[in-house]
Amino acid sequence: MTAAQTRTADSNSAPAALIIVAAGSSTRMGGRIKKEYLPLNGGTVLSAAARIFFQTMHFTAAVIAVPAHGEQDARAALFADPDMATLIGTTQLLFVPGGATRQESVRHALEALYTAGVLPHSDSSLVLIHDGARPFVTSAIIKAAAAAAEAYGAAVPALQPVDTQKETDKNGIIIRHLQRKNLAAVQTPQAFRFYPLLDAHRKAAADGCDYTDDTEIWGKYAGSVKTVPGDSCNKKITYPGDLPQADKGASRMIRTGLGYDLHPLVEGRKLLLGGIQIPFDKGEDGHSDGDVLFHAITDALLGASGLGDIGSFFPPSDPTWKDADSAQLLRTVWEQITAAGWKLGNLDCVIALEQPKFLPYREQVRESIAKVLHADKSQIFVKAKTGEKLGVIGEGKAVEVWSVCLLEKQQA
Repeated sequence: MTAAQTRTADSNSAPAALIIVAAGSSTRMGGRIKKEYLPLNGGTVLSAAARIFFQTMHFTAAVIAVPAHGEQDARAALFADPDMATLIGTTQLLFVPGGATRQESVRHALEALYTAGVLPHSDSSLVLIHDGARPFVTSAIIKAAAAAAEAYGAAVPALQPVDTQKETDKNGIIIRHLQRKNLAAVQTPQAFRFYPLLDAHRKAAADGCDYTDDTEIWGKYAGSVKTVPGDSCNKKITYPGDLPQADKGASRMIRTGLGYDLHPLVEGRKLLLGGIQIPFDKGEDGHSDGDVLFHAITDALLGASGLGDIGSFFPPSDPTWKDADSAQLLRTVWEQITAAGWKLGNLDCVIALEQPKFLPYREQVRESIAKVLHADKSQIFVKAKTGEKLGVIGEGKAVEVWSVCLLEKQQA
């Protein structure tokens, strides 16, 4: 199962596609390099904008709208993030030439999705449209927009303006004093039911009018748009000064976390390590499925992020977690950690186990952990030691795990 497939059941029930608009010339950045291709967080602005979507939801297809003859540069910018191929998984990836305006670029992308036939012809099919130069969007915004679009047909993240707003005439004279409480500064992703939006864009292309964004087109031809809370961090990079404030002017926070767990070994239970069943006549005794390796990893990640510990998330006194899948528990915790902006640097684990031999299963275990964390296998390592016939480990009565991790994120 791919990293993308593991998110299908948990993240979004409706079939969805993603459009990232990156077809502009970046003239306000000075024209030296497209702003979407500038370096950011170990990849580029474009890869950072895309990454969080693939970490948050499963998409049947993703379309990148790029300048004419610009697929090669856009592809290089997207895959500058070494994790991107794993994150995309089985999602069908398309690059389409944009148009002279954002409106045309989005319509070209919508038509490409329609031609590819990747979305069922029903009202449940969704499309999320995001600016390729808006790399600081969060999982919370993405989930809220998608859920509201599923319920209302169309949704957009929005913030109430901080400054008092005025309407002026062509000479700069104030002609109307606007009520700030009734205004909204909208962001992306904008989320819609796919087929009504496609129809609205086709009508808008024929009416001769110019539209600033997709909500305006939807409002004219398809209905109302629901707003969901935006975030001031979800800024669009427009001018050269925007990127230094967001990237070079930000400090890089690095934290380590230590996790530990021990479980008795008893007959009649499975021996699970990192989601892989190891053939043996004993297994871990525990309230959940007893996967001691996943438990130690979960605690290490929670400790590094400062979000709690495994007991506070999944108390053993709660019958809900009886025989629970520890992989799913870790996945739930990791979604919250990544939503808070943390990225995995690496994870190192030591298993203390007298029998059976762990080495034949190590690569399977590394791959299993990497899938749950949407990480590259190279970021994960697991070692095993025996107890040298001493103590509860050496006597074969228990299995013990230590896990240490490194997390990092940008901090303004």
